[in-house]
Amino acid sequence: MSTTQLPDDFRCPISLEIMSDPVILSSGHTFDRSSIQRWLDAGHRTCPITKLPLPDRPSLIPNHALRSLIYNFAPAPAPASGARPDPGPRPEPGALVAALTSRASPLEAKLEALARLTKLSKRDPVFRRRLTESGTASVVLSCVDSDDGLMRERALSLLLNLSLDDDNKVGLVAEGAVSKMVGALRADSANCRALAATIITSLAVVEVNKATIGEYPFAISALISLLRDGNVREKKEAATALFAICSFPENRKRTAANGSVPVLIRAADSGIERAVEVLAMLAKCREGREEMGRCDGCVRVLVKVLRNGGCKGVQCALLTLYSLCCFSERICVEVRRLGVLEMCINLVEDDNEKIRRNATSLAQLLQGDSN
Repeated sequence: MSTTQLPDDFRCPISLEIMSDPVILSSGHTFDRSSIQRWLDAGHRTCPITKLPLPDRPSLIPNHALRSLIYNFAPAPAPASGARPDPGPRPEPGALVAALTSRASPLEAKLEALARLTKLSKRDPVFRRRLTESGTASVVLSCVDSDDGLMRERALSLLLNLSLDDDNKVGLVAEGAVSKMVGALRADSANCRALAATIITSLAVVEVNKATIGEYPFAISALISLLRDGNVREKKEAATALFAICSFPENRKRTAANGSVPVLIRAADSGIERAVEVLAMLAKCREGREEMGRCDGCVRVLVKVLRNGGCKGVQCALLTLYSLCCFSERICVEVRRLGVLEMCINLVEDDNEKIRRNATSLAQLLQGDSN
């Protein structure tokens, strides 16, 4: 097939040639590796399309799905003379993937294929790489829309395995994983909802994905609903996903604006320590502090965590109380009335360095305000 017949999406935005090794930049756009590498080697630190700044050492993440599509249209030419010989064909999971894509396959065969692919990919990064290189992720993502609950659950389990590799995280988001996860967060199955929240946490390891997830309609609100209405496992997974995406500053504002603070406070009161960590994140932005200042019981719950929480909970409760006391004199008065200064003085000798530092900062603030 002539290259003029290939879709324009197969062409590198820089060279306008068909891509032989497509890679995804942190901006989310795909380029041929050689072209974008020349751009970076020339000293550029912006995306050629968006013009937004890039990290000092930009990551180039292989776009396995697109490479597979290009190859299916036009197989790569034979290697040039003197090139390293191909080591030979590797075993491929083709039969299992074919069972998923074939309309003739019964439901039982598809379920068995998903189960076997999940088992094989769980601890084998090489097998996961072969799956993504073959374009399997898009097939599995389509299974998340199935009317069969068990198929949705098994597809999510396989996607979670595929998301373990950093190279796959941006690619999965580019193929529409966020939309599928938002839908799964509202599924009938509690296990599906928990898996979807866990996958969002995994995808959010990559910085550009945090922004994409936060901007996606209903992603944050669906996590907050799961934190409010789910079982214990769902609440923990939802809180962890919110914590992961709230390391991106804009998502803190979005999370606060979506009514998360009362839900997080109730979760923290029930013993979900990760909710306290999310509150500490939200306290870094004005919108989060304002919502906490308006929420009855916020300080009481944070003080309860200070008394009875684990190491991480105490550390985050101190940090949140410090931010709130800096923000509001009224809260400062309430914190002193509840005996927090005395608690901080007892914690300045704690074995944990972060607790000591946070307790010292809050004690100094409370002592200064009382003078």
